[in-house]
Amino acid sequence: MPALKIEFWIGLGLIFATMSSCADPVKNGFDLEGALVPADEIVSGGPPRDGIPAIDDPRFIEAEEAEFLSPTDRVLGMVRHGIAKAYPIAILNWHEIVNDEFAGEPVAVTYCPLTASGIAYPGEIDGKRTSFGTSGLLYNGNLVMYDRTTESLWSQLMSRSIDGPMKGRRLESLPLSYTSWAEWRARHPDTRVLSTDTGYRRDYGRDPYAGHARSARVPFPLSHYDDRYHPKALVLGVALNGETKAYPFEELAKTRGEIQDSLGGHSPWLCASTLDIAPLAYIRPREGQSPLSSPIGSAGTLFIRKRRSSG
Repeated sequence: MPALKIEFWIGLGLIFATMSSCADPVKNGFDLEGALVPADEIVSGGPPRDGIPAIDDPRFIEAEEAEFLSPTDRVLGMVRHGIAKAYPIAILNWHEIVNDEFAGEPVAVTYCPLTASGIAYPGEIDGKRTSFGTSGLLYNGNLVMYDRTTESLWSQLMSRSIDGPMKGRRLESLPLSYTSWAEWRARHPDTRVLSTDTGYRRDYGRDPYAGHARSARVPFPLSHYDDRYHPKALVLGVALNGETKAYPFEELAKTRGEIQDSLGGHSPWLCASTLDIAPLAYIRPREGQSPLSSPIGSAGTLFIRKRRSSG
């Protein structure tokens, strides 16, 4: 029996509208001719390459020292090799990428403020250590980063290289949580916290994207739209064996927390709770089936996804 290919994404999804853009084969120093996606759909977000600086030498503090965080502040949380770390959204809004490591293993924690999508990746390509920077470009309104080894461009939401020597290759996503500081600290009291001592002068107490999620305005071009929900409706997305479904939060709120559905040739159960910022979910098999996966939720990859089909 062939192995199941399972991918989870739990959290926020934006349903955007389409806008037009002008073709340009070279943008921010990247030659887009021959890109995996239409070059005219890869657009400048405004800043130049590395204009939004990644954090390459992250410093961490103890939980009790993180006085700049309130209980409801949002964080990305990660546990790896027994080490728990929290990355405040207030800092990620200004940097988008943290090139970090866990017990010597390189890890890139990425966040796109426009799509509120947080995904972590191994900091290695073909077994060679690398780091990532911001290209200043967007695809479908989402972060396009580049690796500093091959200078290939990578779409964050696709987890795939869309241009350069690595074109077509995929990155493996790592378990990540998107939750409140209070909830993360309660589960991981020994967590370390990314410090505001980043080496850059930024006002981390100010949200440069304030009001963006509530506004129906879509500032950058996208290739797909769905007018059944608000353009930035929150969704829970699951992919199984190459098939995807999105479950809008407002629809999940009408359930008792469990949905049996069909996806990827299987009939998994979707168990979701809209407690806290993002729903917790996992795929579990029906009685008599072999397990598809262990529970995720706080251990699941959390990111924004454009809604492709109704839940």
